[in-house]
Amino acid sequence: MSVTQQQVLDSLAKVKSPRGVALTHANVLSAISASDGKVFFSINVDAAEARAWESVRAEAEAAVRAIPGVTTVMVALTAERKPGSAPPPPPQPSRGAPGVQPAHAHKPPQGGGSPMARQSEIPGVAAVIAVASGKGGVGKSTTALNLALGLRDLGLKVGLLDADIYGPSVPRLTGLRDKPELNGERKMIPLRRFGLAIMSIGFLVEEETAMIWRGPMVMSAVTQMLRDVEWGKLDVLVVDMPPGTGDAQLTLAQNVPLKGAVIVSTPQDLSLIDARRGLAMFKKVNVPVLGIVENMSYFQCPHCGTKSDIFGHGGARHEAEKLGVPFLGEIPLHMAIRATSDAGNPVVDSEPDGPHAAIYRAIAGQVRDQLKGVIAAA
Repeated sequence: MSVTQQQVLDSLAKVKSPRGVALTHANVLSAISASDGKVFFSINVDAAEARAWESVRAEAEAAVRAIPGVTTVMVALTAERKPGSAPPPPPQPSRGAPGVQPAHAHKPPQGGGSPMARQSEIPGVAAVIAVASGKGGVGKSTTALNLALGLRDLGLKVGLLDADIYGPSVPRLTGLRDKPELNGERKMIPLRRFGLAIMSIGFLVEEETAMIWRGPMVMSAVTQMLRDVEWGKLDVLVVDMPPGTGDAQLTLAQNVPLKGAVIVSTPQDLSLIDARRGLAMFKKVNVPVLGIVENMSYFQCPHCGTKSDIFGHGGARHEAEKLGVPFLGEIPLHMAIRATSDAGNPVVDSEPDGPHAAIYRAIAGQVRDQLKGVIAAA
């Protein structure tokens, strides 16, 4: 059954803003995307009113989910203050519907509480770890997937969340094209392949779609991918992060108590500079750094066996020693890793007895050893 934009608007007309105005008349809705049962839109409000609008966002999402034919809903609450705008005025008695305060009256609790106070465990998941990089193009997603498979080979129950919402790679790396279904509680059921529970924003949009996200939309999307998915019982959930040190990383750190982060870098100085920023960010939010992986560490000629340090060599190891964090290992630049990734058959699964699978499993073993207490307690 096809869902139209008008059906979505009709449903949203029944949802009231904090001032009692129908959502469709509150001048806060973005363009609505409705296709193949998937509905996406944002609610754009002033930052001073964001807290009062969160319940409205939830009501809007529930209203759209109730439309026959809707399979997936993502409603982002975007909140920003216009440059030079004044602080919100003090609360005034409502002149609207009886008992409805103006939105700016809903202020967050005073006292400077830590953002980390919002953290809560994901039911059934013993440990959540992030795989991150300071910049793109270093092979982070390939490393995240093969690390997850290495943990699987060590006997753990593993999930993989592709939180790289700007450029989700996991659908291509796994060869998955299906859309996640919803369970009785309206939570998305992760897709399964290679013995992993897998979820990606790329399962919800077409591969060619330009992912244009504003900061609050990033935070809302990451939160939904964590909380609105039925992960089941997992020892480890590996999260493939977007590159950099932005909203997605902070949202993850503030929402769930991360048990650690793995930083992926190439040996060259430019990549290491950005890797340092990633390390500094995770330390600042009290997330343990499980170690650094040097990807594309060297190229070994398949014909003569000669090693060439295309991007330099040993930079990540030296950086790990300098910063006092574990060095997890070197992954070569090799045709087999690239080819199996592009084909949706990652090397740890497609060539389990090969040398590259052994490297990933060795890295996974070091990560598992650092998580032993957490996993054993689950």
